Amino acid sequence: MATIGAGVMEIRMHAAGEFRVIYVAKYIEAIYVLHAFEKRSQRTRQGDIQLARSRFRLVERSRLGK
Repeated sequence: MATIGAGVMEIRMHAAGEFRVIYVAKYIEAIYVLHAFEKRSQRTRQGDIQLARSRFRLVERSRLGK
């Protein structure tokens, strides 16, 4: 999901609804789950994208020691 950040991926689950998990797994020490939610419309809500993007920035900053 380049709209969130480089290396960010999405898992889509179809089981009694539509569910998404947005994560980044490009670092050796961990897989970081940025956001998990139930998708209720065709488009991903802007709030879900912004939340994942801000959490991705936090991960990037913490890895740089800032």
